[in-house]
Amino acid sequence: MRDIDLARQYLEEMDIRIAVVREGNLIYKSDERGIKPIYTLALEMRDGISNASVADRVIGRGAAILCVYMGIGTVHGQLMSDSAMDVLQRAGIQFTYERNCPYIENMDRSDLCPIEKLSMDIEDGDTLLKRIGEFIRE
Repeated sequence: MRDIDLARQYLEEMDIRIAVVREGNLIYKSDERGIKPIYTLALEMRDGISNASVADRVIGRGAAILCVYMGIGTVHGQLMSDSAMDVLQRAGIQFTYERNCPYIENMDRSDLCPIEKLSMDIEDGDTLLKRIGEFIRE
């Protein structure tokens, strides 16, 4: 079974928010909401996950930029924004999704997700990590 298929399977069977598989092994999982799981992954495991496969409940532009930054090989999102697809496509990262949308909304669906907003003018993973870190601390 391919790594991305395993990651998708873990996402469903374990009822988690993100699953990362590399060479057939589940190397990271989280049930935390929002950007924090992929942010933590980028901070703590960046050097050991190139070409891994990521399955996540929601992939917005910020998450896609972090996937590029980490050198992820394949991405699956249950929900994926158009801007995330654009980022992944330009980077040559294979991706699949179950549903797509123009953009990711905030929790109460009254506006854009804060991470979508702060990643709009960014292409660089280091800059995005810094901004997300500031956002989380606030």
